[in-house]
Amino acid sequence: MTEPAHILLWTDKPEAYVEAAGAAGLSGRVVIDTLARKDRPSPEQLARTEALMAVGAPAGVLSAMPKLRWIQSMTAGVEGWLAVPDLPAGVTLTCARGTHRESMPENIVAGLLYVAKPYAAAAANQKQGKWVSTVAQPINGKTLGILGLGAIGQEVARIAGALGMRVIGTRRRPEPMEHVEAVLPPERTDEVLAQSDFVLLLLPATPETDNIMDAERLAKMKPTAWLLNFGRGHLIRDDDLIAAVRAGTIAGAVLDVFRQEPLPEDHPFWGTEGILVLPHIGGPHPQRDRIVARLFVENLRRFLDGEPLKEVVDRAAGY
Repeated sequence: MTEPAHILLWTDKPEAYVEAAGAAGLSGRVVIDTLARKDRPSPEQLARTEALMAVGAPAGVLSAMPKLRWIQSMTAGVEGWLAVPDLPAGVTLTCARGTHRESMPENIVAGLLYVAKPYAAAAANQKQGKWVSTVAQPINGKTLGILGLGAIGQEVARIAGALGMRVIGTRRRPEPMEHVEAVLPPERTDEVLAQSDFVLLLLPATPETDNIMDAERLAKMKPTAWLLNFGRGHLIRDDDLIAAVRAGTIAGAVLDVFRQEPLPEDHPFWGTEGILVLPHIGGPHPQRDRIVARLFVENLRRFLDGEPLKEVVDRAAGY
């Protein structure tokens, strides 16, 4: 009889993952240890762990796990994992890519509507008892440019298409995509910027995407266009964006991610008219752990059966 595999869930809320493993009939094939994020694995846990699920790990932990063969990141972004100096080369790293599909597209579309429709202005005027006639701008017929047409981008494209928007974008490996008129390689990013009324950033954090939206790129956008960043804070050169909004190079920006979170109180984003600061609301979901647990359990089954895992990270590409 095959010995059960030892799994370590290094998270403050392991219940959804333990329950999902049981519901999938895997309980008899694994021994699951749970550990709060503030705690460090014991020597016994380090010695026996074959698979680890966590948000991250400090230096010195992974190299002390001689049996470790698989790491499941609880997040889609893995720049933190790839920065761990002793991340073992032979360990498979999988991410939670696609698990934001139930929440982030809705929040992105809400950002588009916030920009185009005068509800925020009406709410502010109501507090002063002021009736101000305004005309809502249509998004029907406008062009949405998505930099990073992954799972989230494709779902946003579907919703945007239903609202009558034209969608174009970039993808590292361009291929025809439903609801997207043109899928271009990253080398043609400037073409997307020039055509778009709204530019949505959904790129991962890699050396190639760091500061991709600088003064030169922002100048490629229409002066009436808005920039929405739901990808990574490092995609934007902060000072260049502030200057572009203040100068009217672009109309404004909706930002949900930042280089430092929480955003420092003295950061000029807070006081720049035309920039909306969101407290990283794009991806969170009330049932977030249960959503990630579905991916974790599918990968756990594959791990136990010796099958290829889903959402394996390409370390060279950075995601």
